[in-house]
Amino acid sequence: MTSDILTIVYTAVAILGVVILITRFRLNPAVALVVGALFLGLVIGLGPEKTISTITEGFGSIMAEVGLLIAFGVLLGSMLSEMQAIQRLVSHLLRLFGPKGLPYALGLTIGTVLQSIFLDVLLVISAPLARKMAPLIGRFGTARIATAMAISLECGIVLMVPGVAALALAGVLGVPLGMMLLFGFIVVVPTIVISIFIMSWLFRLGFWKPEKDETPVGEDDATDAIDATDASPSSSPAPSPTRALSTEDRRSSVGGVPRGVAVAQRTQARTEPRLVILFAPLLLCLALIATGAILQIAEIEIPVLQLVTNPVFALLLAVLGTSLVGRLTIGQPRVEKAVVAGFRESGQILILTGVGGSLAATVAATGLGDILGQAFGAGGFAPLLVVWGIAAILHVAVGSVTISAITAAGILAPIAPIIGLDPILIALAAGAGSLFAVHVTSNTFWLLQSLLGQTTRGTLKTCTVGVSVASVVALGMTLILSIFL
Repeated sequence: MTSDILTIVYTAVAILGVVILITRFRLNPAVALVVGALFLGLVIGLGPEKTISTITEGFGSIMAEVGLLIAFGVLLGSMLSEMQAIQRLVSHLLRLFGPKGLPYALGLTIGTVLQSIFLDVLLVISAPLARKMAPLIGRFGTARIATAMAISLECGIVLMVPGVAALALAGVLGVPLGMMLLFGFIVVVPTIVISIFIMSWLFRLGFWKPEKDETPVGEDDATDAIDATDASPSSSPAPSPTRALSTEDRRSSVGGVPRGVAVAQRTQARTEPRLVILFAPLLLCLALIATGAILQIAEIEIPVLQLVTNPVFALLLAVLGTSLVGRLTIGQPRVEKAVVAGFRESGQILILTGVGGSLAATVAATGLGDILGQAFGAGGFAPLLVVWGIAAILHVAVGSVTISAITAAGILAPIAPIIGLDPILIALAAGAGSLFAVHVTSNTFWLLQSLLGQTTRGTLKTCTVGVSVASVVALGMTLILSIFL
């Protein structure tokens, strides 16, 4: 039997090899993860047959756990995107909370309710309107709105159901989805609020230099970016709140809302359904999943409630409900178009999640969990700090939030039952670590720069520093939570 030291060394080499294959040789992450799992299984002594079976079983296990959930979540988000629900929501938030409260309101909404929408799509359809609102917030409007979006987008995808990385983490660690939703919500809300507050304070202290950190972006450019996403032959003729504003409109506002946006809102109110109707199926889904978690904690078993609060059933209801709303509002052809786009997007996510489970299963088969379990004591902070650190290092190297979170969680997942550590804590710590240092290897970084009128220097502040602050805050929230679990 391979010694404990060699087991740790081989695992480290396998993970490092995956990083090098992705970053240096530009190998597809899914293929690199399988190669890493194959290498680890063979050198650790599992043998060819056992190694292959472990990889395939790990893939199948996590797909059985979260495959349908991820597919349904992406379909749901794709349909909401096609219905232009996000543009309307952002303008509604501005009207409801006012310019000063917009960064917090927008951040909390994106980080919690809107996580079924694919991250890049959510950013592209919400950024142009958010940028129009930035001047109303004050001198640091661009900085604050960009920071709020960066933090909420990244935090939501790894900490909040149905974010794809959150679903994957729950699958790798065997965390009930309802528990992931409840405790993820407990962590993500204060993380977003505290992080935005800290960054706003830093901006006021001189951290943000508008003349060096901002770059003017024409209104038409911003409009083109969103039109390229939403345009279709059958698009509704109703005016969009993201249309370029005239010079006179930009100089005036109605109740804190730019006049052009206010006019669009009034027009939409006459031609489109209420916003709550568009989001009702998604909100009902989240409520059902949360109810299921509460019933599980209370050990209440009622067959009918167990069915309707099951995450798969709840998300299926959301997909069917959103599809019905879409058929009544934008028509069947556009709903079908959204479904096709959703399936196209979900394929890569599903494969990546599955092979992440393959590597995690191979790591578990090496006995690394027993080795690490002897090094950590139950209830201590050390395992959580280690999983946060591994995820952070992987993210800096690879640039993928999902890959780093899944890999870090998979490495330490085997120690959870040995030391009595609740797997939900490992999931949250891995998610928090994977947020650290979002930088130039991330397409989100460049989308934030181009769509929100920032220089690269400015984006390093709002995105890289801002999300890193959120990573540390989320770790702190997780450590506090560990005292009670």
